[in-house]
Amino acid sequence: MSAAANGATREERVLDIVQRTRSRPARFRDAQITMSHGAGGKASQSLIEGLLLPALCNDALAALGDAGTVALDGAALAISTDSFVVTPIRFPGGSIGELAVNGTVNDVAVSGARPLAITLSLVLEEGLSSSELREEIDAVARAAQAAGVQVIAGDTKVVERGHADAMYACTTGLGVIDPRARLSPAGLRPGDHILLSGSVGEHGMAVMLARNEFSLEADIRSDTRSLWPAADALLAAAGRDLHCMRDPTRGGVASALNELARASGMSALIREADVPVDAAVAGAAELLGIDPLYVANEGKLLAFVAPGRAGAALAALRAVPGCEQAADIGEVAQEPPGMVLVDTAFGGRRVLDLLAGDPLPRIC
Repeated sequence: MSAAANGATREERVLDIVQRTRSRPARFRDAQITMSHGAGGKASQSLIEGLLLPALCNDALAALGDAGTVALDGAALAISTDSFVVTPIRFPGGSIGELAVNGTVNDVAVSGARPLAITLSLVLEEGLSSSELREEIDAVARAAQAAGVQVIAGDTKVVERGHADAMYACTTGLGVIDPRARLSPAGLRPGDHILLSGSVGEHGMAVMLARNEFSLEADIRSDTRSLWPAADALLAAAGRDLHCMRDPTRGGVASALNELARASGMSALIREADVPVDAAVAGAAELLGIDPLYVANEGKLLAFVAPGRAGAALAALRAVPGCEQAADIGEVAQEPPGMVLVDTAFGGRRVLDLLAGDPLPRIC
């Protein structure tokens, strides 16, 4: 048997082992909660699929989408909720107030729904200055106006000094499903092109460097913004040939692709050389030993489009402000099911799995 054949056989065995391991139902066996359970990787998966879903199971939750859907008097609505515990609360390019709006608006938008309104609940730490709070409320107001939503309800609580890292924000978003949208992980088909709306890793790296924990300086700004303009453009360009969207926040592009591959039973093959990464982000990630594909984003989306409409969809994305670097980064395939593979820039191929650890805690 030739060396090439031996290499192919070994690769098949490795993929088979990984596939069988990943196909097992997630179980929650940890004795206590750690920071890894909030990182969007394997620990988060075990918490959600091993504890929360079995206890609260219903059809909407089982879909594991960015938003749940509900029908009301013939109208299809999308609802999403999120909590923001980022530290520091202000960082280059954004703040917790903007994240609280955009993070929830974006979960609604990538579900194919036009965002309408949000609620806002704040947990404030004793000692937080009134000027800091006022700045964040102003940030909420600006982000809501830019996203075209109103804050229609809310709540405030105050906890003792040292118990909240200045403030936490919780938001719930409501949107109406666009009639052009039929989006679901179950809609992924072999041959679908995977589009990415811009360069990756800016938000996570901006927050990480703002903590001054490393002797690194780089001009990196968070990409936090509303994704509805991008989603709207994709729906207009591709219609029913747009099969799914997802915003790669915690755990980055890698975790979002793994979640979708697992949910759909499909696989994804990504071309590393085609993934846009800003030079400053790439440099900082290299120095910190972090793959940019695992770094959080707050203003990017992944879109899965049938081959015949992928070119038009990509052109429509690039015409949206903030999406000029949108790229076609890979394709959906049938084998190996539930896995994500990367063709590396050096000509090899590797498995892009969920992380077990927590390289960037508290970034959203």
